[in-house]
Amino acid sequence: MSQKFASMDELFEALSHSAFRSKFRLSYADRTYAETRNDELLKKHAKEILHDRIGSANPKNDGKQTPYKGHPIFTAQHATGCCCRGCLYKWHGIDKGRELTEEELNTLSDVILEWIHRDLQKPTPKKRVRKGETLDLFDQD
Repeated sequence: MSQKFASMDELFEALSHSAFRSKFRLSYADRTYAETRNDELLKKHAKEILHDRIGSANPKNDGKQTPYKGHPIFTAQHATGCCCRGCLYKWHGIDKGRELTEEELNTLSDVILEWIHRDLQKPTPKKRVRKGETLDLFDQD
């Protein structure tokens, strides 16, 4: 699975013991986005984002290049230790200073997709309603 863990379950068990990693949850909007896209598209997005943001040997702004919100992949990157090269080394045993291989990009994309699947199994968080917004309680067909 990865250079540090034999299985996804082992990785997710270790991540669950990190107060920082375990606090991440998909927002209402990210959850809706993930639920309305197929796995093939989500994995494609994950692989492209990983390649573009942390795939090079020395990514620009390493350690600060992954936003905390705006796409379910970003949230999943932080939750799974796939957000920067330092976290990739710590959580996945992938050395800094070299480009990620195609196999590593595929494996990390699978990890991200698995985290999204697991998070979607948890209860849906309440949608935040901002001041001045209304929340429709009934479907208006």
